[in-house]
Amino acid sequence: MPEHSDASLPPEERLRALVQKGTSVDVNDDIPLKRYYRSGVELIRMAIVYTGEGNTEHAFILYNKYITLFIEKLPKHRDYKTVNAIEKKETLKKLKEVAFPKAEELKKELHKRYGKEYEEFLAKKKCEEEECARQSALQQQLEAERQRVARMKQQQEQQEQFHAFEEMIRRKELENERLRIVHQFSTDTSGPKASEGPLIPGVKEPPAVLQLPTSDTVLPGPPVVDRTLKPASLYERSAGPDGLRHVSIPRDVCVKFLRLAELNTQKAVETCGILCGKLVRM
Repeated sequence: MPEHSDASLPPEERLRALVQKGTSVDVNDDIPLKRYYRSGVELIRMAIVYTGEGNTEHAFILYNKYITLFIEKLPKHRDYKTVNAIEKKETLKKLKEVAFPKAEELKKELHKRYGKEYEEFLAKKKCEEEECARQSALQQQLEAERQRVARMKQQQEQQEQFHAFEEMIRRKELENERLRIVHQFSTDTSGPKASEGPLIPGVKEPPAVLQLPTSDTVLPGPPVVDRTLKPASLYERSAGPDGLRHVSIPRDVCVKFLRLAELNTQKAVETCGILCGKLVRM
């Protein structure tokens, strides 16, 4: 049975629940009728008290109990025919002038109040549903954003891993190239060895610093130069059949250069060097 205090029910169902409570009256043939009549008087008195206190539901239930007792239940009592006619008439008067009008009045009041409470319930329910829908939409947006951020993070991690893999391959290739060059120069023993002799035969040291002539100094004549001793002639004699001159370098030059450039190679920075030497006679 639905509860009359449940505001989620329509007004008609709540009133029906109150009426059902008011009609739940039992009559026992072994109980004298005078006791039921005294109970009826007490029902009217308590209903008036409840009405004055604003307890509309209990007053409505008591009026319905009074009506049910004297209209439906007591006429079926085995001793009902023995009731005094004056008492019956007084009871019918109370039913007509008090119980029925008051019950109908309270019913209208309760229907109006229940209708207002039901409208408030529906409005509150609608707000809750709208709020729930907003929260659900917000949660979906947050979940979509979380998934998007997770995908971006995963793509970034994959890209970083790919770059790291490329860097590892590049360093490995550079290391292999370095080892190849080191191995090539460490095993290459061909080529002429450098001589420590002078570039020009007969000239071991640079000429002394010339003294500037004075006004009294007699300038000598031009020196006699042997054109066959020009460096060009030496170069022509030391050149190979292809016209290129042999250059000798120490065996560990490349190894030392790669060792010095190793730190820059790891940082992908190019290292440049200048190879210098001196002319010697072969």
